[in-house]
Amino acid sequence: MSTEKESKINSLLSTQPLGSVLTSAWLVEQGYSFELQKRYKKSQWFESIGSGALIRHGDEVDYLGGVYALQTQLGLSAHPAAKTALSLQGKAHYLELSTKKAQLFGYQGEKLPLWFTKHDWGVAIEHQKTSFLPADTGLVDIERKSFTVKVSSPARAIMECLYLVPKSQPLMEVFELMEGLNSLRPAVVQKLLEACSSVKVKRLFLYLADKAGHDWLNYLNLEKVDLGSGKRSIVSDGAYVAKYQITVPRELGADHG
Repeated sequence: MSTEKESKINSLLSTQPLGSVLTSAWLVEQGYSFELQKRYKKSQWFESIGSGALIRHGDEVDYLGGVYALQTQLGLSAHPAAKTALSLQGKAHYLELSTKKAQLFGYQGEKLPLWFTKHDWGVAIEHQKTSFLPADTGLVDIERKSFTVKVSSPARAIMECLYLVPKSQPLMEVFELMEGLNSLRPAVVQKLLEACSSVKVKRLFLYLADKAGHDWLNYLNLEKVDLGSGKRSIVSDGAYVAKYQITVPRELGADHG
């Protein structure tokens, strides 16, 4: 290998974090041609994990290493969300003793590359495409190995859980999660509530926070939050909560009359 090529591979190895995916398209933008990438694979510096994606030879890469590439190299909004985001921040460990599934949310219309969706990450990937919240609102950075990824903050994650209610997420479980969130920042919650386009999510969020008795609820300005009009039924045969005009499962709404 020439000195120039050695310098390029050394530069790549020293600047890219362990445990992360490198996309071929991004490498080309950085000056590493497809031909050069082939040579790196032949020399066993890198190995392919699918069409258009490489990892260091022998490196251990989990789905977060793939998410890192989606976010930083491809500019996608896909991020660990809902219960997965809560679990990554230590807010859901008592509900998920083992991580068998990773929930990702991304913006409507975005498509994940095949190398990500087809690769065996050791967990089942669920990708929800929705624009009920702006793609860049309520996200936080968490450290993973030698890189950071954007995930939903606890407030956004609870709203994402509520978005999945009742079809694929039991409301009672979300309430259990909400009970543990007694230190949410009112400014963050306010911004999310104002930006959220789902009346169902907003009403349920406020109802669960109220039921949990969280003090931060008192610092919100609900006059700026559009809660829509008319009644909403989460279940067909449940308890009606007049304050929020929602019908919830009886076991959850029993003490609200």
